[in-house]
Amino acid sequence: MTQGTPTIAELKAQARRLRATMQESGAPMAHATALETVARQHGHRDWNTARAAAAWDNPARWQIGQHVRGRYLSHPFTGRIKSASEGTGGFWRLTLAFDAPVDVVTSRHFSNWRKQVSCTVNAQGVTVDKTSDGTPHLSLFAA
Repeated sequence: MTQGTPTIAELKAQARRLRATMQESGAPMAHATALETVARQHGHRDWNTARAAAAWDNPARWQIGQHVRGRYLSHPFTGRIKSASEGTGGFWRLTLAFDAPVDVVTSRHFSNWRKQVSCTVNAQGVTVDKTSDGTPHLSLFAA
C-alpha cells in the first residue's frame, strides 16, 4: 500500500474535481472512471485498493485491546475488546473478554458463567437487543 493516502472524503473530492474539469474541457467522464483515475494517481491498482489504504475520516471508537467496563444482562463487568469491526450505520461487532466471569443467570438455583461474549453495539456502546424489561443486553463504556 502507498504511504500517505488521503482520506476517503478527500479522494472522492478529487474525483469530483476531475469530473468537473473533464466536463468543462468537453470530455465527460463517468464517476467510476474518475475514482479509478484518482486511485491510480495515488499509486493504487484500483479504487477498492485505494479505499482500503485510505485513512478513515473518523478515528475508531472501539479498538482491539481497549479496556472497557459496562453491564451485561444487568451484571457489571470490566474487560477488554478482543476483536472489533465497524459495520454499517454506526454499528460495531465486538468480542469482549471479561476480566472475571459474569453470571448471566438471575436464578438462585443455578449459574451460567461467561468469560467472553460477542455483541453488536451502536457507536455509544449499547445493544439494540433488550431484555424483557427493556434493558439493553449490553451497555459498554470506555474504562
